[in-house]
Amino acid sequence: MALFLVASACLTIVTLCYAALCATSPFGDCRRCRGMGHAIKTDRRGKAKRGKDCRHCQATGKRIRAGRHLLNLWMATYRDGTN
Repeated sequence: MALFLVASACLTIVTLCYAALCATSPFGDCRRCRGMGHAIKTDRRGKAKRGKDCRHCQATGKRIRAGRHLLNLWMATYRDGTN
C-alpha cells in the first residue's frame, strides 16, 4: 500500500511540474533541428554550412509542447461548447 502511495505521489508531482512548464514556457526547441531552424550540411571540403529550413518548425526553431497543444484543444472545445 505504501509503494502505491509513493508512486501516485511521484506521478502527481511530475504531472504538476509538466503542467507548470507548459504554462510558463509553451514552446520548446524543435527536436528535428535542435532549435536551430535549419539543418547543418557540409560541403565537399568538410566545411559546415547552412542547410535547408526545417519543415517541422517552419525555420523558427520552436515547437509547441504536447501538453500545451492538448490544453489548447481542450480550451477550444470548452469555448465552442459554451457559445
